[in-house]
Parts: sequence; C-alpha cells; structure tokens
Amino acid sequence: MKIRHIIFAPKFDKRWKTLPRETKDSARKAMTLFQENAFHPSLRLHDLSGKLRNLWSISIDRRNRIIFEVQKDTAILHSIGSHAIYGKV
Repeated sequence: MKIRHIIFAPKFDKRWKTLPRETKDSARKAMTLFQENAFHPSLRLHDLSGKLRNLWSISIDRRNRIIFEVQKDTAILHSIGSHAIYGKV
C-alpha cells in the first residue's frame, strides 16, 4: 500500500477542529509517516471488519486513531479520535 495523496472527508475536518493541539501534532506526524511507510509498526495499520469492512485504521497514539479508506494511491480520511469513533463512522 503506497499512499501518495490524502483527502480529508467533511466529517474528518469537523472532528479535527475539536482536537487538542497535542493530538493534532501527533496526527500530523502519523500522517507523514503513513505516506512514507504505511506499514510502519508504530501505526498499527489494520483493516476493519463488520459494518466497517473496506475501511482501515492507523494509530496516532495510545488513545487516538484515524479511520480511512483506500482508493488506488489515495487515502480518504473519514474520522479521527479515540477508539469510540469505530461506532460513529
């Protein structure tokens, strides 16, 4: 999986605005690493199942995640936040 482009879905943008600065800083670092090497162990990349099938998740830090889908070489970021976001996508 090689990610060349990242697109922010409207829901992602809305949640982004509510995040603390420290979480945003960690998320920016994770997104940069994600573009460089989506399989870096610290990202804990994994595919989701059930109603979230066809979506993926990476870890920002111990608490927060980014949920996204992949279309060719583009990641569409759908949501960001704590593990609770899995029920809100």
